[in-house]
Amino acid sequence: MSGPSGWTNGFIAVDWGTTNRRAYRVGADGRAGDELEDAKGILSVPSGGFPAAVAEIRARLGDLPLLMAGMIGSNRGWKEAPYVPAPAGLDDLAKGLVRVGDREVIVPGVSYAEDDRADVMRGEEVQLVGAVAEGLADPNELVCHPGTHNKWVLLRRGMIHSFRTVMTGELFSLLKEHSILSDLLGGKVDTGDAFCAGVRKSLNQEALTADLFAVRARVLLGKMKKEDAASFASGVLIGADVHIGLDTPTMAQITVIGRPELTRLYAAAIKVAERDAIEVDGERCFVAGAKEIAKRIE
Repeated sequence: MSGPSGWTNGFIAVDWGTTNRRAYRVGADGRAGDELEDAKGILSVPSGGFPAAVAEIRARLGDLPLLMAGMIGSNRGWKEAPYVPAPAGLDDLAKGLVRVGDREVIVPGVSYAEDDRADVMRGEEVQLVGAVAEGLADPNELVCHPGTHNKWVLLRRGMIHSFRTVMTGELFSLLKEHSILSDLLGGKVDTGDAFCAGVRKSLNQEALTADLFAVRARVLLGKMKKEDAASFASGVLIGADVHIGLDTPTMAQITVIGRPELTRLYAAAIKVAERDAIEVDGERCFVAGAKEIAKRIE
């Protein structure tokens, strides 16, 4: 792709999701400087309001080109960036960039379709290729990327070979806000005994919906303290998630990429499953991936 001039002098990398956005100013030396994070995801932007939202980012971080990833490229974002089919790597993402203006590009997501499976990602692909480029993840391994929709990604030769999405984060949020368990799930989630017990329950049997209802019954019948309910329920959900992820036929190293408050939970659950995991900061990976993609614009 023959891109706009000025990217070598620095740019702004934006991870623009459905409900939140995070932006980082990347200097000419490749180092991340100032950043912003707020709740102005794509759903908060009114029709025709993306130019103003971008101007707001530049007012905070500088008058620089913007490289954007995430739901900003969906059919509900600023301009749709069609998915690149897996297997996909850095060069594929760079070729699929969609230009919005003279100094704004959107990174495409990645799709996976084989046999009866279909899956998509937007935003995680930048962190994945960034982790490999930065040496934070092995080019051939299994990556767990927790978030609202957790991804289990098999990397081969540094490319996104295949992946599977699990709606664990969204399910916990829905249970916390709108279910019969809502009065029990407001407590702190930690990786202690209650969490590990929940993980083991899901690793050893496939009765997720029954085990979730049992959270309430356990508290009512005095078999579990109310303050342990959130950790136990989280363990049940994440245990089921890990059970799915470890069904991937590989014994490759597992790297968990994301925000520390989530990676620690998944790393703990993977340990219960008797596998080792390395935790890596997702923001560092995103900036690394954005830098590598920006290099390929010119």
